[in-house]
Amino acid sequence: MITAKAFAGKHYAVYGLARSGLATVEALLASGARVTAWDGKEEARAALPEGAKLADLDAVDLAQFHSLVVTPGLPLNRHPIAARAREAGVEIIGDIELFARARAELPPHKVVGITGTNGKSTTTALVHHILATAGVPSLMGGNFGLPILSRDPLPTGGVYVLELSSYQIDLTFSLDCDIAVLLNITPDHLDRYDGFEAYVASKARLFEMQNDPDHRAIIIDEDDSTRAIALRLDRLAQHSVTARSYDIDDQGFGDALSPALAGPHNRQNASAALWAVGTLFDDEAALAEGFRTYPGLPHRMERIREKDGVVFVNDSKATNATATAPALAAFPAIRWICGGQAKADHLDECAPFFKNVREAYTIGEASDLFARILAPHIKVAECGDLAHAVLRAAHDAQSGETVLLSPGCASFDQFKDYEARGDAFRTLVGAL
Repeated sequence: MITAKAFAGKHYAVYGLARSGLATVEALLASGARVTAWDGKEEARAALPEGAKLADLDAVDLAQFHSLVVTPGLPLNRHPIAARAREAGVEIIGDIELFARARAELPPHKVVGITGTNGKSTTTALVHHILATAGVPSLMGGNFGLPILSRDPLPTGGVYVLELSSYQIDLTFSLDCDIAVLLNITPDHLDRYDGFEAYVASKARLFEMQNDPDHRAIIIDEDDSTRAIALRLDRLAQHSVTARSYDIDDQGFGDALSPALAGPHNRQNASAALWAVGTLFDDEAALAEGFRTYPGLPHRMERIREKDGVVFVNDSKATNATATAPALAAFPAIRWICGGQAKADHLDECAPFFKNVREAYTIGEASDLFARILAPHIKVAECGDLAHAVLRAAHDAQSGETVLLSPGCASFDQFKDYEARGDAFRTLVGAL
């Protein structure tokens, strides 16, 4: 695990004992810190490592702690403990900030930080895959993969590739990324922010934490918000690069992309990865091999099965219309399973690609809403749940068509998370 002498002797409060919380407790204890922890769930409290103290942090005096380390899922704008910590003058941080403070004690390394509303996980995994293919020691962490503090430090010359959500950036103050990447910004998570501009500002803070003028900022400036951030960085004379989705083709790597990188959205992800890895080393053969062999990620344009000429694709990670639109653009004849817990009352981003949809099969809370939106443009079947949608879409599909689960919605109406939804889709398709 990653430890630091900088934590020794300090008293930390850790709120939330899921994977990252437990890893934080263990790393702090191993560093010689005192830890008091809490989780509202009894089963989570039962997993508290030996050496940590258990106390209800919703009730105790927070002024006794050096820092309050919280899970990124905790809503800072409305959770009472956040207000209590501010009143007590106690900083509120996350595990990424602890990693940032430990960096000085790690073997010399670089950090690639990747954020954006959509495409973070794919870009993070792709950068890591290219580096691994080229023989560069690297690991993934942050919002994706194992908690960063649970990982063993990389040897000299290693690269930490971090997927960073806005929630994690909000809890981080000193992460000076050698390479910081912004993919896109569209409205999302607005229940956590005082308007869209506050959400944009959260993303921009990844660059504001870069202090070394030689550290690179890479921005895909293909929406209004990313363009504005790119212009602001240019004015600050930061070592920044503005990039576009077509860069991957202009640089001659477009034909080398793995099938797992199909669709225009993955052109954006691949171009960002190209700039990021190209900053670290110059080896066209290794880059091409990395792009060619990228295996893809579960629930992200994941090809599940081909049956009787019909391809079944799991894109359960597409939890908003902006994420779904590129999937609709990637295939010419689609049986589209969509719906769930809607984040918006429209599908405007998807509209340009309705021509690729043979029929939509709506599910979940948004079933009626999506049916009303789509019915004037394409044929719609209101299916209610995923099982019925899969059976009907599979029955209707003809050879050469794609049955695509790309919900454009959150999953919480019928599933624990998008992964559970994707796993259910995989099971249903496998049983056909």
